[in-house]
Amino acid sequence: MVMKYKTLVFDFDGTIADTLGETRQIFNKIAPDYQIREVAQHEIEGLRHLSLKELIEYLEIPKRRVPSLIARGTSMMRANITQLQLIEGMREVIMSLRSHVGSFGILTSNATTNVDLFLKAHGLREQFDFISSTSKLTGKSKHLKAILKTFSLEAKEVLYVGDELRDVKAAQKAGIPIAAVTWGFNSRQSLAALHPDYLFDKPNDFMGLLGSCE
Repeated sequence: MVMKYKTLVFDFDGTIADTLGETRQIFNKIAPDYQIREVAQHEIEGLRHLSLKELIEYLEIPKRRVPSLIARGTSMMRANITQLQLIEGMREVIMSLRSHVGSFGILTSNATTNVDLFLKAHGLREQFDFISSTSKLTGKSKHLKAILKTFSLEAKEVLYVGDELRDVKAAQKAGIPIAAVTWGFNSRQSLAALHPDYLFDKPNDFMGLLGSCE
C-alpha cells in the first residue's frame, strides 16, 4: 500500500516532542534578562488561541529581541532534550507510516542538533531522511519550497504536519497540503478556523491517510 504523499514533513515541538512545559520553564528563566514577564501555568490554555503575532504582543516582547530569545532558548533546551518525552502514540505512527512513503523529514524552528539528539535518544533517528531548521519563526514557507526543489517533488506529493497556526499558514503559502494536530500548542478551534487539509485530534488519526491512496 502506497500513500498519495511521497514525503511527510513533520514539525518537531508539540508535534513529535512534548516540549511545551520545558519551553515555558526556559522562557521564565530568561524573561527577566529581557525585561519581559514570566508566563504562569494558568495562562497557557488562553495562549493556545493566539497567533504568533498576537502571542508576541500579549507577552509584550519587543520584536527586535525575538531572534535572541529564540537562539538562547533553543541552546538552553539542548541540556535536557534527551529527557523530554515523545507525544504519546507518535512512535507507533512513525513506525507504521514510514514504509508507506518515500521519505520522512522534519522542518522546525528548533535547532537541528536538538532534534537529532532527541530522535537518537528515542531510537527514531534512522526513520528520518532529513532535518531542516529555520531560525525565523515565519520562515517555514520558504523552506518547504526548498524541500520541493531539493527532492524534485510536486507540492501535492508532500504533506506537512504541524501543531501551530504558523505551520498551517506556511504550508498554505507554499501550496503544500497540511495536517494540523491539536495536541500541540495551538487550540483545535484556532487551527480549524484556517481550514487545514486534515485536522487530527490523536496520533492514531494519521492511520486514516493509508486510506487516501491512489
